[in-house]
Amino acid sequence: MDGIIKEKYQAVIGLEVHIQLLTDSKIFASDKTEYGALPNTNISPITLACPGTLPKVNKKAFDYAIKLGLACESDITELNFFSRKSYFYPDLPKGFQITQEATPICRGGFVTIYPKEGEQKHIPLIRMHLEEDTGKSLHGIMEDVTLLDYNRAGIPLIELVTTPELTTGEEAYLFLSEIRKLVRYLEICDGNMEEASLRCDANVSIMEKGSMLFGTRVEIKNMNSMRNVQLAIEHEIERQIALLESGEPIISETRSFESASSETFSLRAKEMAADYRYFPEPDIPPVLVTEAWINDIKATMPPLPNALLKKFMSLYGLSNYAASVLTEGKAFALFFDEICQQTAYYTSAANWLLGPVKGYLNELSVTLSEIPLTVNHIVLLAELVESGAVSFSIAATQIFPILLQQPKELPLAIAKRLNLIQDSNESNLKTLITEVLAAYPDKVMAYKNGKSGILGMFMGEIMKKSQGRANAQLTSKLLQEALED
Repeated sequence: MDGIIKEKYQAVIGLEVHIQLLTDSKIFASDKTEYGALPNTNISPITLACPGTLPKVNKKAFDYAIKLGLACESDITELNFFSRKSYFYPDLPKGFQITQEATPICRGGFVTIYPKEGEQKHIPLIRMHLEEDTGKSLHGIMEDVTLLDYNRAGIPLIELVTTPELTTGEEAYLFLSEIRKLVRYLEICDGNMEEASLRCDANVSIMEKGSMLFGTRVEIKNMNSMRNVQLAIEHEIERQIALLESGEPIISETRSFESASSETFSLRAKEMAADYRYFPEPDIPPVLVTEAWINDIKATMPPLPNALLKKFMSLYGLSNYAASVLTEGKAFALFFDEICQQTAYYTSAANWLLGPVKGYLNELSVTLSEIPLTVNHIVLLAELVESGAVSFSIAATQIFPILLQQPKELPLAIAKRLNLIQDSNESNLKTLITEVLAAYPDKVMAYKNGKSGILGMFMGEIMKKSQGRANAQLTSKLLQEALED
């Protein structure tokens, strides 16, 4: 689409994020919540809404919702009621969904995103409420037949609703990334969009820049990755602009996203609040969230990614990029933080985690807990390199792999056994430099005539003569001094 035309408009985007909670049982029944079980095995008369059954609230679901609310600096609702939300799809056994319509457990708050260009941006939240998930409708397995799996029906969800203050698909992607990181830190959701434990609907409209009149809102559902959320929003913005530019109206509807074509397509007309016919759930008494309950949750809160990000940058002097990568996962971030309690070589420790350690984990597709690497290993490796005993390259390629196989052996002991200790004796290094320069008088003259790139050739020859044991930093300094004489 022509960039000049796109510049006439601004997008208004709000997200509805469904967060499936990691409770052992469902929100109103004792059925299991395990993913991947055989269809219709994690069900009970309560899940299937058999006559005479009564729901009972799962306290753990409230614990997890309060955790997320505290992490987002939301206000926690004291007196909580549930409502019935009526709509008639076959994946809802009751013909209605139990949800918090009038009293969401959390109100307000925000999530901070970090765009590549520009400053950080706080995305305000409207609310978070608890509700039950629906079952799954399976199409295409049998011709002209829809199969129903009720295993997912009743699994507890938090629905998080943002204000419509996102403006691009990239911002939506960043927002979802922060939510996934946050719920994983809190250990309330695994955040796996491919397993539908984290799902997102996007409400998208456009308006002319400077206008006070909002456009017609379109909802996009069924996006199974953060990347697809971004692509769907970007396509929908262009589709709506094209409609307005051609004089056609934008219809308020629910659309889905086809990843193969990177296009959205119409599903149905958009339901309005009146269509749901909310009314109070008569079978569930009010839930009182006391100050003592909230304080108990506060006491269990882990360090949060934003706090660790700021700490790593301000206290340990890391770049925003390094701190961001280190805080992507809680285990990795806390591992680094513990290392920094035992050494002052913060940057060196970060380089070890971001380089050899992360590379090894990615290569084997394992987690930090699955390899025999301790905080002390990284501390000793960082100190070994910083002392000048060995180079980072030698430590990473020759000592680190042995350490993973023989974790009880000390890095220094490995270096000595393999004769890897750097030669930092200035007299020895000057002798090597003299020999190399004497062997290449024409190259020395070329360097003196301005061909500074030859310095690398001299360093290579010196490293060969020292069998790689010359202290590279000291050698480079002495070499340049010798060439300037």
